[in-house]
Amino acid sequence: MSSLDLHAPFAPLCQDRQSMLTAMSSGGRIGFDAPYMPRDCDMRWFTTEEICEILSRFEKVIVIGDSMMRHVIGSINVLIRQDLGYGAVTDWNFSPEERRDCFCNYQFNVKACSVQGIFKTADVVKNDPSSLACDAETVDVMIEQMIRFPIPSEEIDRFKELIGNTKPAKPYAFIFGHGLWNDLDLQATLDWLDRILDVTTAQLPYLSKPNAFWPRLILTPNAAGKEKPDEWLVSQGNKALMLFEESVGVEAKRRGVEHLGTWNMSIQANKFDGVHVDLKGNLIKAMMVMNWLNMLDVEKH
Repeated sequence: MSSLDLHAPFAPLCQDRQSMLTAMSSGGRIGFDAPYMPRDCDMRWFTTEEICEILSRFEKVIVIGDSMMRHVIGSINVLIRQDLGYGAVTDWNFSPEERRDCFCNYQFNVKACSVQGIFKTADVVKNDPSSLACDAETVDVMIEQMIRFPIPSEEIDRFKELIGNTKPAKPYAFIFGHGLWNDLDLQATLDWLDRILDVTTAQLPYLSKPNAFWPRLILTPNAAGKEKPDEWLVSQGNKALMLFEESVGVEAKRRGVEHLGTWNMSIQANKFDGVHVDLKGNLIKAMMVMNWLNMLDVEKH
């Protein structure tokens, strides 16, 4: 698989974060599963070395959300482990059956391989450090699975422990994803987001100060595929997903959270179960996130 199978590069490159987020959210494909192209200006397809350098600018990159976001962190691990076959999963403890069933594209099969997904780079460092292309001391990426609202107290406690209560040496970056578990209920997603933001500022009061550097991005769910069960076509079908993406973008902006839509990127992409995109689609999502991280003005803070 080549990056040219996933992304069709063109000029010019996007010059600022907002134009890039708009371009990535508005882009698409010319034909089913054809290479993806942002609209009006292009994103970059980074090398593994460049991805390692981008991630090293942050104390932690904290992904918060559901199975779609778990696949984003899985794809980041594919990139930094340079392993299309097993980079997203805990292949160091695989049985022969798991090695067969969770190879390559099937790493993102939520029914067969969800339990084996990598939730944090620290697990790679602990169990298979030689597979990590980055300096293990400089990269810390993880997911906190918070999918329901109200958020259970044990999940809030775990999140508090993760972020601590002192300002880190380097900034944290937060990447949120939510929607399907609450049936695209906009208010539930906003309440979920507000709760996490409130907990974060209570733990880290410096983030409440004027002009505080607090990188936050929310991804809305990708498009539905033809395998989507019929009972979900009204509440979670493509019309509902498009309206949800538009509304979340408006509400996120009011909260100082930037927004990346994935519906356009994924409407003509392959999906396992009508919900989750495959390895190719998830690698595009991961590279979108890397482009956002790269354009944050970390050196000024």
